[in-house]
Amino acid sequence: MKRIKLWMIAITACVAVMSSCSSNKPTLTPKNYFTLWNDCEALTALQEYVEDVTNPNSVNFIAESDRIATFDMDGTFVGELYPSYFEYNLLEYRVLDDTAYSSKAPEDMRQTAHEIRDFVRNGTKLPDHFDMKHAYAAAKAYAGMTLAEFDSYVKTYAAKPANGFTGMTYAESFYKPMLEVFKYLEANGFTYYVVSGSDRFICRALTESIGIAPNRVIGMDVRLQSTSQGTEAGVNYTMGKEEDIVRTDELIIKNLKTNKVQQIVQEIGKVPVLSFGNSGGDCAMHNYCLGNTEHKTLAFMLIADDEARDHANRDKALKLSDQWRENGYIVISMRDDFKTIYGYGVEKTDFTF
Repeated sequence: MKRIKLWMIAITACVAVMSSCSSNKPTLTPKNYFTLWNDCEALTALQEYVEDVTNPNSVNFIAESDRIATFDMDGTFVGELYPSYFEYNLLEYRVLDDTAYSSKAPEDMRQTAHEIRDFVRNGTKLPDHFDMKHAYAAAKAYAGMTLAEFDSYVKTYAAKPANGFTGMTYAESFYKPMLEVFKYLEANGFTYYVVSGSDRFICRALTESIGIAPNRVIGMDVRLQSTSQGTEAGVNYTMGKEEDIVRTDELIIKNLKTNKVQQIVQEIGKVPVLSFGNSGGDCAMHNYCLGNTEHKTLAFMLIADDEARDHANRDKALKLSDQWRENGYIVISMRDDFKTIYGYGVEKTDFTF
């Protein structure tokens, strides 16, 4: 009987100690991923969506293997108005300012580069279908470079101060609130891909610093070949150990509109459940996502409506906002929804030429 009493006293003491430890344990709260966002419709929609589809008890639960998100790059999480697309700026520099190359640039390529310069400096309208004209010129401009040489070339240019801003290089010109979206989705079991109209290897060079793996980057493509392959078809040629892979001047695909969908089908193999973009070139990708019949989906469009912190056209952005909402997309306002765009300490300035 005495042993039983001692045993009960010991158990009571242990329970008391455990209760005391439990009461002193700090309350755990979910990590706040969105320190750079204001409370807004878009953020609420995203968080409610993620909470729903990651809840095993929800009828909308999505297994991690199917939690696929696609992001356009320029204007979606990388600045594009300083003063134009990064890849346009790069081609203009390559053809007109790079002394190692400019003297041998062919005339048609020089014309394309001057059209970019006139657009940037004088506001001259770009010709119709200029995206394709640029793509063909860009394919030629970097032909013969190994992938390592091209990667270095992109990063060297990206290290320059971003025109129209202080406190930021082109390599740093990410929309900081959107980087928080990446971290939030990753923490909740989503796999995200960059699906851009820009050159795939430019996208890889720019996104490496924020931890996006190269196999999750889809973009414009040129044909590649080995250094000694010449005109021989790859199916008939065996690359040697001493050879490298180089870019050619042959454009394979400009990754815009429905081409984005085709590339998603071929490279990802699953229909996305989230899609993020900023322009008409992303509508097909969004519609493909929203047409997913197996899972709950959302599509978001950023609008460049902040004329104080960015080089934006607010009137145009607001018109696009109405259009995007009519299409069933959720609008992210850079002016109203972001506490900062490029990070504190970055200031908008006039362009210098």
